[in-house]
Amino acid sequence: MNITVTINGEKMILQISNNESLAQALRNQSLLSVKIGCGKGHCGACTVLLDEKPVPSCKLPAALANGKSIQTLEHFSKTKIYSDITKGFSKAGIKLCDFCASGKYFAARQILLNKERPTRQNVQEYIKHLSPCCIDNNTLIDGIMYAYENHNFVKEK
Repeated sequence: MNITVTINGEKMILQISNNESLAQALRNQSLLSVKIGCGKGHCGACTVLLDEKPVPSCKLPAALANGKSIQTLEHFSKTKIYSDITKGFSKAGIKLCDFCASGKYFAARQILLNKERPTRQNVQEYIKHLSPCCIDNNTLIDGIMYAYENHNFVKEK
């Protein structure tokens, strides 16, 4: 089966199997920031943006992405908001492993896009499903709060 998607700004046709997950389809395109962790959509390792919303791509059948726009961490890492998040994470002493990075970066992105100053409790609630992997939640909350301080809320392209 073929689906048409826009991945990281490039329109393409993917050949997928009927039961293939979006995570596997993206990995087949050498988009290796998409990890397959728990396989249940809970850990965040497979997170991508689907039409600007973070989703666990391991649980989403690739066929449901037909006609949609997908952004992976490879592309997101070139944006201003990514830079702001990285600065906040660095200030908190966060050095993420490649395995868990996408879930944490895309969670931070959603919190920053809200534009309202987040509380530690808001951030804790938003990140509670993410695998702690290489960083504890309190340090991650610090990093997101620092990122909020760095971000100037200019519309991202």
